[in-house]
Amino acid sequence: MVCALIASGLFLCSYLTYHYLSPGPTYYKKEGFLRVLYFTILLTHTPLAALIVPACIIAVYHAIKGQFDKHVRITRWLYPTWMYVSVTGVIIYLMLYVF
Repeated sequence: MVCALIASGLFLCSYLTYHYLSPGPTYYKKEGFLRVLYFTILLTHTPLAALIVPACIIAVYHAIKGQFDKHVRITRWLYPTWMYVSVTGVIIYLMLYVF
């Protein structure tokens, strides 16, 4: 879990740095059903990704303090959310740059 947390932290830093230094927004150029699907995924992915950061900090804090009942209470919903954000992030990337 520590390795997953470190890898995710490094990805978040690189992602934020890339978007900070990029010249402007990225637009989705396709039309029709794929556009609706893209924005539906994006509209669920973005707020959940933002919620994961403080939730991870709280979960790690409870784990370090040995408060595993509180840690488990948070990670019970955090893990599936983290997995959803991870998978939808890849799908968003593929829809933007591959398909």
